[in-house]
Amino acid sequence: MPEGDTTAKDEVPAEEKRPEEEKKENGDSKVTVPEQTSAPETEADEFVHPEGGWGWLVMLAAMWCNGSVFGIQNAFGILFLSLLREFGSEHDEDLRFRTAWVGSLSMGMIFFCSPIVSVFTDVLGCRVTAVGGAAVGLVGLLASSFVTSLGPLYFTYGIVFACGCSFAYQPSLVILGHYFKKRLGLVNGIVTAGSSIFTITLPFVLSGLLEKVGLQNTMRVLCILMFVLMLAGFTYRPLLPTKASNSPTGSRCPPMSQIFNLNIWKSLGYRIWAFGIPAALYGYFVPYVHLMKHVEERFGKDASKEVLLMCIGITSGVGRLIFGRVADYVNGVNKVYLQVTSFFVIGLMSMMIPLCNIFGGLIAVCLLMGLFDGCFICIMAPIAFELVGAKDVSQAIGFLLGLMSVPMTVGPPIAGFLRDRLGSYDVAFYLAGIPPIFGGAVLCLIPWVEARRKRREKEEALNKDQEASQKMIEHEKAQGDAQCKTGESVL
Repeated sequence: MPEGDTTAKDEVPAEEKRPEEEKKENGDSKVTVPEQTSAPETEADEFVHPEGGWGWLVMLAAMWCNGSVFGIQNAFGILFLSLLREFGSEHDEDLRFRTAWVGSLSMGMIFFCSPIVSVFTDVLGCRVTAVGGAAVGLVGLLASSFVTSLGPLYFTYGIVFACGCSFAYQPSLVILGHYFKKRLGLVNGIVTAGSSIFTITLPFVLSGLLEKVGLQNTMRVLCILMFVLMLAGFTYRPLLPTKASNSPTGSRCPPMSQIFNLNIWKSLGYRIWAFGIPAALYGYFVPYVHLMKHVEERFGKDASKEVLLMCIGITSGVGRLIFGRVADYVNGVNKVYLQVTSFFVIGLMSMMIPLCNIFGGLIAVCLLMGLFDGCFICIMAPIAFELVGAKDVSQAIGFLLGLMSVPMTVGPPIAGFLRDRLGSYDVAFYLAGIPPIFGGAVLCLIPWVEARRKRREKEEALNKDQEASQKMIEHEKAQGDAQCKTGESVL
């Protein structure tokens, strides 16, 4: 229990024992009622984060979560080629389109479930939600290893496995705030770098496994990652005091207003952010799904295509550590400009992919793309905190991830459709670069909107102070006049 809680409780009896308080009929209520109504705010303010200890183990568990969930998703390009060979032919144009839906549906469902996951996290806690989600993901991935056609994979891999990953992933972000505050930027960078480490190593591991044991057994090996993830969820021991709810006594469920928090939509800056980010992501996942096949068509099957994913993974990890630290030195919502820069660079690099006629040029493009991909990911939480505040930040992230699900699901199949109709990925990659640039331009409005809002709030506060001062002067003047009239009447 935080020290602030014990001291507050120790002070109450002392105040009750004062003679002045005992003489008042409502003396006890004056002491206890404010404590009940303001408890969540005072506890949140006085809570001291450990900044280490058990938190380091929680950090490693969250790092494993990010790595196993997004490492598998980002390496889908390797599984994509194996699925084409397993269920048909690599030259089947219709099959490429239908197979791309498996990976994009899986990635989209992870984000689509985020608003629902936030509700479960609030009601059941981080530990139960994460462990249950990892178990569901394990079942979905294991079931995917037994299917013999593409159709069932939409359900087992695209829905069940992805939903389990979503329920395991979001609590790993929430639990970090229980253990870290001053070091949260650094810890968040380390945790998100977990996906980069897995993105670097998994393509080589998957290529070797697919060659030696086949697709089905490779998926069963990946189940080991999900089992370890389920064990890691048991480390999510909550520390922050729970929020007081207005629900009836004995009910564990918080009121609907607390579960579905609509206050975040009152912020114009957040509304712009919630529109700009999804708009930028229509082309974001396209390279992860189709880059491997593009390399085979452009440079031959013997090209070291796994090196490209490794380059993206390495620089993405470096970018998360660097820009996560840099964001700590950027004031307020100006952190958005880092995200704007990221989208501009990612968009331009996507357009550069078809122009690379030598493999070295493609490596350089992937290095830059990975670096700014890490920048975009690691500063999402800090920007949400600046826009809506600490009280509503979890709901803000949950709704945003849910909105991100649509573009991340739709983008890759559209790129696959363009490849089938046009005969190459060139136009698909050109078009994939447009949404990030457009989304980045939209995000440029946020600092201006937030500056105008703060200026208006400052003016309103100043006007209220002036009104209060004027009322106080008038009240004192009225009291003085009343005293003068009383004196005249006595005389």
